[in-house]
Amino acid sequence: MNIFIPTPLRAYAEGRDIVQVSATTVSGALDELTRSFPDLRKHLFTGEGKLRAFVNVYLNDEDVRYLPEKESTAVAASDTLSIIPSIAGGSAAPRKRGKASPGKSGLSTKERH
Repeated sequence: MNIFIPTPLRAYAEGRDIVQVSATTVSGALDELTRSFPDLRKHLFTGEGKLRAFVNVYLNDEDVRYLPEKESTAVAASDTLSIIPSIAGGSAAPRKRGKASPGKSGLSTKERH
């Protein structure tokens, strides 16, 4: 099966965007991936061996967290795993710091709070 490696993690997988593994379950595929590329382990798993909360894994188009057997789900050679790290976002425009004067916003101090 193929595992798609996201851009931020490719540096830990010798620059590869796809890694082929032979496994029977999702967890087996991730284990094989991290045996081949040990530096990936700390980015994917906690010290206790649990998949990090901000790492999303999709089996084909299904989020593994919502599959009945989760990481124990069986996989076939034709399946794909996609690793998608969560990325925190921000606002589109930077916010200005400090208080706005009532004349600039059109609102009184009471209305703005």
